[in-house]
Amino acid sequence: MASVSLSFLSSLLLHDNLNRKATSGTNSRPQNLESRFVRCAFAAPVKRTTRKSTSSSSSSSPAKKMHWKKGEFPGFSETSIPGSGRKTPIKNLKKKVDRKDNAKAWANTVTEALSELIQKKLWVQALEVFEMLREQPFYQPKEGTYMKLLVLLGKSRQPHRARQLFEAMIEEGCDPTSELYTALLGAYCRNNQIDEAFSILNQMKTLPLCQPDVFTYSTLIKPCVDALRFELVESLYEEMAERLITPNTVTQNIVLSGYGKAGKFDQMEKVLSGMLESGTCKPDVWTMNTILSVFGNKGQIDLMERWYEKFRNFGIEPETRTFNILIGAFGKKRMYDKMSSVMEYMRKLQFPWTTSTYNNVIEAFADVGDAKNMGYTFDQMRAEGMKADTKTFCCLINGYANAGLFYKVISTVELAGKFEIPENTSFYNAVISACAKAKDLIEMERVFKRMKDNQCQPDSTTYSIMVEAYRQEGMNDKIYDLEQEEAMIADSNESDDTIPMEDMDDII
Repeated sequence: MASVSLSFLSSLLLHDNLNRKATSGTNSRPQNLESRFVRCAFAAPVKRTTRKSTSSSSSSSPAKKMHWKKGEFPGFSETSIPGSGRKTPIKNLKKKVDRKDNAKAWANTVTEALSELIQKKLWVQALEVFEMLREQPFYQPKEGTYMKLLVLLGKSRQPHRARQLFEAMIEEGCDPTSELYTALLGAYCRNNQIDEAFSILNQMKTLPLCQPDVFTYSTLIKPCVDALRFELVESLYEEMAERLITPNTVTQNIVLSGYGKAGKFDQMEKVLSGMLESGTCKPDVWTMNTILSVFGNKGQIDLMERWYEKFRNFGIEPETRTFNILIGAFGKKRMYDKMSSVMEYMRKLQFPWTTSTYNNVIEAFADVGDAKNMGYTFDQMRAEGMKADTKTFCCLINGYANAGLFYKVISTVELAGKFEIPENTSFYNAVISACAKAKDLIEMERVFKRMKDNQCQPDSTTYSIMVEAYRQEGMNDKIYDLEQEEAMIADSNESDDTIPMEDMDDII
């Protein structure tokens, strides 16, 4: 294995004595709830006997003394409480308790199913289960549930559904908060609908109990940075200053990343210098990761290594994600010796190899169509019990397609279904791209149809892949249809408020 550059490797080894405390998470297994019944002793009713003499009728027989075992509770007979009516038979009490326990168990089951669907990012099924939950008599609206669903819909490119869910929440009497408004605003920000996001911000300003905070502004600044709308970033900074809201480290890291991606390194260093001089907004490991990602993604390895050393001199310790960034950057430049050195260094410092670690290695081999090493890495990943995610399978599909092993693409897609891997836009784009490389346009169209049937919205990458495939075959009519469809989707996204939305029940 080739040696690593002296300055970078020495920087790694300078901090060889890092003391890391391994934290072991304890998996709490839910216990089965057993129905507990309070045992009550019921006295037998007093038997009626025929009285032959009047003297015997005048004398009252003493109440029968009750006996119970140790640990049991005393019961009462009908004669021990004057005027008491007949007691409910114990079998009816047991049925009532059983019904109550069954209802509670059903509610817990539905709630757990909803949480699982949210975790798997299956928004259609999650809304269906949530609608079932809302129809139950014991249902109580909870802010946390709405928060998770709003975030899920935002990540799933469903901002209109998020708006409808938010309005349904208000109709149920749940008071909106700045956090819920920020989640709704974030749904539009994730889909780059900046104008609608600003509209929500202005609405928050009119509500005394829902005023925007630093998290709201940070959420809105990110799409502005991604769209290179730095004039909007400056206006938001000015508005924050007027409201006496101080940008935090997260806000500054977002702006740092934007300046770096835009190649505005002077502004990036200016923001970083301000963070170093600030007493409340010091750079952290996320700042370090942001800077390393900027130079790593641009292939500027020397600057990445130099900044790594600077941050270490600042006293900022790396984390697993830091090393994953380095591995990904070295892999893209095919610097496999340095990539392996960082992985060995992680083992030495007892940093665990994560799913992202393996994904970066798999992606490095996939880009060059090295199916052998890619498959070996995936097998090692599974052998170590590491759970694969959507990106793992996207890289595998791309790698096998680049290697021309299209039968492997099919088996990989089937394996993803077996593992219940969420099929998002990136996943479908990988499959569509594989079909295009195989020049199987019929299968490409089938995948595209399935993508839309599963409520997964195509993006610009989807259309560009298909347009290029049709262009190589000279199918101009297909290209025209796709361009019209893409333009129609773009127009509908820009005019969401002018389109009448279905009710919540109609969506489900």
